[in-house]
Amino acid sequence: MTDLLAVLWGKARAKAPAGPISPSQLRALLAIERRQGSNLRALGEALESSPPATSRLCDRLEAAGLVERSTSPASRREVELHLSRQGQELLDEVRDHQVREIRKVLEIMPPDALAHLTKGLVAFRDAAAAVDDTADADTSGIRAERSA
Repeated sequence: MTDLLAVLWGKARAKAPAGPISPSQLRALLAIERRQGSNLRALGEALESSPPATSRLCDRLEAAGLVERSTSPASRREVELHLSRQGQELLDEVRDHQVREIRKVLEIMPPDALAHLTKGLVAFRDAAAAVDDTADADTSGIRAERSA
């Protein structure tokens, strides 16, 4: 199942008018979008990537005009990462293409199968939210232990 979604997402990435981007670049852009203003360390943690690899990835994204780096107002030694206008437009284009690819599949599904899929996806969303809540609770506990 995940392989099928990966194929659809790959088609969407390749069809984006701004040009194809690699899966790692897309993951980085999505992570930066969720954490506008975060630093390279936070991005590396989100991507589970080493600092040098994260820095090189950001170099490529910046050279492509998709990401902007700026000095943090809190610390001149830290660099903040932000999506550029072009980076946000690229993500919007990829999402539009993802919706189109999924829509093609959903339009040919029989109504009863679509109803089952909807019910399953609602259950999946609720379970994923519960996992996120658990992860947030675990993380806040770690933060509390570190600050003690």
